[in-house]
Amino acid sequence: MKKLVQVLGLLPGLLVSGLLAVSPTPSAAADSPTLDKIKSSGAITIGYREASIPFSYLGPDQKPVGFSLDLCAAIVDRIKEALKLPNVKVNYTPVNSSNRIPLIQSGTVDIECGGTANDRKRQEQVSFSVATFVSQPRWLVKADGPKTAADLKGKTVVVTQGSNAVGFAQGVNAKEQLGFNIVQAKDHAESFLMLTTGRASAFMEDDILLAGLKAAAPNPNALTFLPEGYAKIYYGLMFTKGDAGFKALVDDVLSKQMASGQFEKTYVKWFNSPIPPKGENLAFPLSETLKDRIAHPSDAVD
Repeated sequence: MKKLVQVLGLLPGLLVSGLLAVSPTPSAAADSPTLDKIKSSGAITIGYREASIPFSYLGPDQKPVGFSLDLCAAIVDRIKEALKLPNVKVNYTPVNSSNRIPLIQSGTVDIECGGTANDRKRQEQVSFSVATFVSQPRWLVKADGPKTAADLKGKTVVVTQGSNAVGFAQGVNAKEQLGFNIVQAKDHAESFLMLTTGRASAFMEDDILLAGLKAAAPNPNALTFLPEGYAKIYYGLMFTKGDAGFKALVDDVLSKQMASGQFEKTYVKWFNSPIPPKGENLAFPLSETLKDRIAHPSDAVD
């Protein structure tokens, strides 16, 4: 009987120990194939764009710089801390509108730090962070050219292959019955070149990307925006679909930067200050929609 009492007395402690053994620890709950891969290889691969000013582009020394790269630098710091690997190697791989999603899906790139729009179709293939920017597609034209979208009737217009501007241009064309000849260039640099050399009458892309290209042009005043604007576009950092642990880490870093004010400081650095390579100031203040996303971080799309 004495031994039975002793055993019964131990049961509460044994039950508690058993519960602790089966309860997931915070690190176990945050298991991530991407983080496991980074830990085993000792390296992370960041995808960047070569001409998506000011999000991700090649600086004066031909190294990637930009708003999204700064955000990703903070994420890399957190990864180093979480994995206790201070010497994680950071590899950079250039991506474009056509190959960025396949490179994420194949695991060649761990996170894309560019200017990629989050939409429902893409969510079927990849995951996105909380929104880091809000833009809308617009037309960029020569200042002595068309004054409204209606003036583009029957003209050749250019969009970048793989960009969601392709769908917007096609939608405008169908709705307004403008009879565009829509040409798809391989990247933003080629699209911009087609506009400036007169091979296209207008270039449709998200307004901020066009603003960056315009500001970097030899004569920015020779280019202007048409007044029409279209749907809101939410940008995010892009990574592999279904990796809840990695998404939790990325979103936590961004959300804490938004709460502390660091995110807005980084924004001012790239959107409201002189930036390389020519010291242009895009003069692109925070929109009310982005301010709302900073106050309430979310990856939701309209």
